Amino acid sequence: MDASDPTGPWSRARVDDFLADAAVPVRLSCRTPADDLWMLSLWYEWDSEAAELRCATAADADVVRFLRARDDVAFEISTNDPPYRGVRGRGTATVEPDAEKAVLRRLITRYLGDTDSELAKRLLSPERDEVLIRIRPERVHTWDYAARMKQSK
Repeated sequence: MDASDPTGPWSRARVDDFLADAAVPVRLSCRTPADDLWMLSLWYEWDSEAAELRCATAADADVVRFLRARDDVAFEISTNDPPYRGVRGRGTATVEPDAEKAVLRRLITRYLGDTDSELAKRLLSPERDEVLIRIRPERVHTWDYAARMKQSK
């Protein structure tokens, strides 16, 4: 099973729409080289044609080392407010340089609106080396509690 064949109530088209519109971080789980579990939140963008999530982080972040040692991941992208709904799954992650910070620029615009803030300027600093994390889902499951939560009111 892959992102083109999700389980749960949503079609692939609904998954694409949700992932394109939801401006919440992806919760990403991986393993450390010592085989301990590790979880973090990252900004993401969804490429529906490539069926992959793209994230950016500092090249020296712990997660970069972890993913280079072991590429299997689990993830969740869900609403933070009722009615709860979202996408979760598992797949593999690759790490590659993002010397021009193209992905980071798009993510800053997606989550902050523009690149004018102090945070954006710090993230885009020439001194900061950036990488792209590609997450290729192998299994995707959706859930949507809107009907259930509406009935409980």
